[in-house]
Amino acid sequence: MGIDKESDISANLQIGPTTLGMVRIYVEGDGLELPLDFEPDEADEIADEIKAAAARAREMGASQPGGGKSGPGKPGGTRQGGGKPGADRGRR
Repeated sequence: MGIDKESDISANLQIGPTTLGMVRIYVEGDGLELPLDFEPDEADEIADEIKAAAARAREMGASQPGGGKSGPGKPGGTRQGGGKPGADRGRR
C-alpha cells in the first residue's frame, strides 16, 4: 500500500514522553501494537515534516471539490492525546 492509497484500516495514535526521556509514537490497531521511540530532536524533525505535509495537503485539497476534508473511507486513523511511558522498544 502506498502513501496516497485510501484504506479502511483505522488505528489509535498516542504521542507522549517516556520515562527514559524519549518521545513515543504509539500506534494501536486491529491486532497491532507499534511503539516507536525517538530522541527529542528526531521528534522535532518529525513534527516539522507533519506540518509541511499538512500545508501541502491543504493546498491540494483547496483545488479539489469539497475542500479536501477527511471523512469516512479517507486515509488516516484516530489520534488520541497522552503518552504511553515505557522502555525504549520499537526504536527505529
